Amino acid sequence: MSGRVRWAMRGGSVRGLLPPVVVGIIVLVAWQLLTTAARVPSYLLPSPTAIWDALRANAANVTEAALATGANALVGLLAGATLGIVAATVAVRFRVVDGLLGPLAAAAAAVPIVALAPLLNSMYSTTTDLPRRLVATIVVFFPIYVSTIKGLRQVPAVHTDLMIAYAATGWQITRAVRLPAALPHLFTGLRIAAPGAVIAALIAEYFGGLQHGLGSRIISAAANTAYPRAWAYVVASMALGLIFLGGVLLLEQLTRRPRTIFRSIR
Repeated sequence: MSGRVRWAMRGGSVRGLLPPVVVGIIVLVAWQLLTTAARVPSYLLPSPTAIWDALRANAANVTEAALATGANALVGLLAGATLGIVAATVAVRFRVVDGLLGPLAAAAAAVPIVALAPLLNSMYSTTTDLPRRLVATIVVFFPIYVSTIKGLRQVPAVHTDLMIAYAATGWQITRAVRLPAALPHLFTGLRIAAPGAVIAALIAEYFGGLQHGLGSRIISAAANTAYPRAWAYVVASMALGLIFLGGVLLLEQLTRRPRTIFRSIR
């Protein structure tokens, strides 16, 4: 039985990965043919081979920049997710808090990064990554808060009534019933917030501060007309976003109960 389960899981993974891989190969081949046959200038669109050469030649710098941006995005993701979950939990317990946090969360989501990043850079020292991490935290907070509070409110009434019959407190009901039931909605928010944290940290680097992240390197390479190198940093940014999304998907799989996985396989 275990062998059949592993085979089914492996087959499902391959079938899920095959379409995007095929589409990606087709796009790269068409991109290469277009830039080569039409002789498109590199400042308009470098060829994939030119980007690959720049990526290999600057592998150490690309890795260093990706680690710097990734660290800022990770801190923002963890901080924003923690604040969003805590705020949603408190808002479900107390209606007054819900009335206060709802408009504030919507206002935080409405603030554009291009307006927020320069303001935070001017408030804090340009020798610290704190402004970029704050930007990522604010961007992450809203989808986590909204998705978590939606999940916390969709618990069947029979479950909460049963806990009340057992004389459970409000926090015990939240911990034992509401939070586990809200996990699907929470991971929906995380799938949105994880790449968003990378984007926020990247864009925040465009407005000054330390020049060691992917965003700063993209601007520097483009300003020096090193367009294949700039695109190499763009590719690294895309890979970083996919890594964050893959980490969330992996965490989601690990939190699922074994019987749920077996039921889906059957």
